[in-house]
Amino acid sequence: MGTAEQHMPESELWIDEPVAQPRMPDPVRTAAVRAVLIVSLTLIQAMVAFLCTIAGSWLAFPMVLSSVASTVVATWGVLDVWVTRQVWNQRNGVVSSPGSTARRLRKERRRARRAARATARARPAGSGHLSRA
Repeated sequence: MGTAEQHMPESELWIDEPVAQPRMPDPVRTAAVRAVLIVSLTLIQAMVAFLCTIAGSWLAFPMVLSSVASTVVATWGVLDVWVTRQVWNQRNGVVSSPGSTARRLRKERRRARRAARATARARPAGSGHLSRA
């Protein structure tokens, strides 16, 4: 071994770093991949239509028409990502941890309900709200 190899520090090949954002849910990721593919194909199609128009090719008019249709489909694809994300959030909820203030207030309300139930059970059965005067 040479001297350069001896002085090189041991470094790992792969270092895991914590992710700032959690991974997208599977349905949202699927819709996003579909949208990216549709949008990229639409851009390629629009570029071909432009080049055919510049060249004066007979293919220009059909390509322009199909580019307009592809633009509509691409818009649908992007909106599909947004709608899928909203639906997923509504169905599965956003995981959140309440702050200490909210937790304390909830604990106090729970304690008050338990106390009210305990006093209701402790009352005799004959002493209801309907009393004869």
